[in-house]
Amino acid sequence: MTSQAGPRPRPGVRDPDDAVGAGVEDRLFDALAVLRVLVTINMVGLTVWRWDNFVRPTAALVAVGLLVLWTGVALVAYRDAARRTLWLLGSDLAVAALALGITPWLKGDGFRATLPGFWVMGALLAWAVHWHWRGGLVAAVILSVVDVAIRQEVTQTNYGHIFLLLLGGTVVGYMAGSVREMAVQAARADRATAAAEERARLARAVHDGVLQVLSLVQRRGAETGGEFGELARLAAEQESRLRSLIRAQDTLSEAVPASQAESRGALRDLSAALEALASSRVTVVTPGTPVPMPAPRVEALVGAVRACLDNVQLHVGLDAPAWVLLEHAGDEVTVSVRDEGPGIPPDRLEAAAREGRLGVASSIRGRLEELAGTASLHTGAQGTEWELTARLEEPR
Repeated sequence: MTSQAGPRPRPGVRDPDDAVGAGVEDRLFDALAVLRVLVTINMVGLTVWRWDNFVRPTAALVAVGLLVLWTGVALVAYRDAARRTLWLLGSDLAVAALALGITPWLKGDGFRATLPGFWVMGALLAWAVHWHWRGGLVAAVILSVVDVAIRQEVTQTNYGHIFLLLLGGTVVGYMAGSVREMAVQAARADRATAAAEERARLARAVHDGVLQVLSLVQRRGAETGGEFGELARLAAEQESRLRSLIRAQDTLSEAVPASQAESRGALRDLSAALEALASSRVTVVTPGTPVPMPAPRVEALVGAVRACLDNVQLHVGLDAPAWVLLEHAGDEVTVSVRDEGPGIPPDRLEAAAREGRLGVASSIRGRLEELAGTASLHTGAQGTEWELTARLEEPR
């Protein structure tokens, strides 16, 4: 019967991943408790059936009674995660090994089946669940060594039992570790989804409150003029930045699913990254949908756009307006950066390169060359425009 109450609380567990792992281990020990009861019943039944095999029946009866008693103790002790220490698991394995070891004394040297039989699975699987494949392997080796040591000869049947002990302890331990890891990863994904939803909720709250206040300050300050005009300019700039941050948060969880991001490498939304450059003097226009690209390519492309905007401030003016336009077609993107300055005189860039000033050559064209893209310059009396074109993915 499966409990729906969830994992039992574990004292001292604070890390979310540890709490999830503890819940998985609790469930596995619940299943192991059922197995312990079944193998104990099997041991008692076989003892009664093979009662004539014992040369010391009274001692055998006491030994079986003690093993049944230990089963009850183990069921209670393993229920509490805080008690699953080396002392408990070590004692459990020691009882199983001792039950094997006294078999020749109880049945004589010619025995065929050990006293505990399958009962030793309880201790073996407890080690596998708690310490995974390493614990299962260690417990299996110890039980196998004792089983071989008490026999006068090792038959094919004995070898098969030992092989199953080693295989079962290791495989079950590996599966227990894998189940724990999958549960932790699923919990991380759930927490990431919940965090994204909470960010979206907070973004809506900010949009409904703070952004309206900034818009009001911007409008009233512009109408009043004077010192309030400067306040309006600052409010407009902060409003633009805040809207960019909200857009980045909204698109972060929507751009690419987590599983796809892991398979293709870390991805970023180029639209959100460019919108973060928006300000009172820089207007950014994007398609309105996420444009996922590998993070290093986004960083290089955004760095080239920043270099273009820096040139606008340097050569046109600190308050000169600029426009950034993102176009996405197929497997390519084109980012245009335009200003309304006087343009760049002919041969100016070549002269700057000859003089050792490599700002444009390195910051803009150099970055696009690294992306196997192009940087085209169009300049004239109406202003300057850079067209930066690159593929979404690294060329194969």
